[in-house]
Amino acid sequence: MISNTCKYGIRALVYLASKTDGSGSINIKTISRDLNLPNPFLAKILQQLVRNKILYSSKGPHGGFSFAKDPCKISIYEIISIIDGNELFENCVIHNRTCKSADAEKLLCPIHAKFSNIRNEIVKLFRETTISHLVESAKQSNEIML
Repeated sequence: MISNTCKYGIRALVYLASKTDGSGSINIKTISRDLNLPNPFLAKILQQLVRNKILYSSKGPHGGFSFAKDPCKISIYEIISIIDGNELFENCVIHNRTCKSADAEKLLCPIHAKFSNIRNEIVKLFRETTISHLVESAKQSNEIML
């Protein structure tokens, strides 16, 4: 459903928000080490978030990544859209096209009606859940999110 790349991006944002309270920066080596993720791969993900104005990136001995946008205003939907694209939210489960195009051609798949309702709930959940929500949930839970 969500790619590992996207999961790593979300984990990195939650980590960054939990360690900096949304301000300050953390270098890529620290994030990579603490999340046990490959440094070059994580760097590409975070640079994608920089290009989309979610994060700032600074170079140098005190450089690292910090938030360009308030974690309270960064939805999971936005991160998924940036990293994975909108296919999860638009494409048919069975056909290799968007549900809109399938609907226009009257070629809806056999589970379209049922899945459409589920997809709407998923979209709602992802739009309403922010990075800050995930940080708070992780703090209140016995489970380690990172």
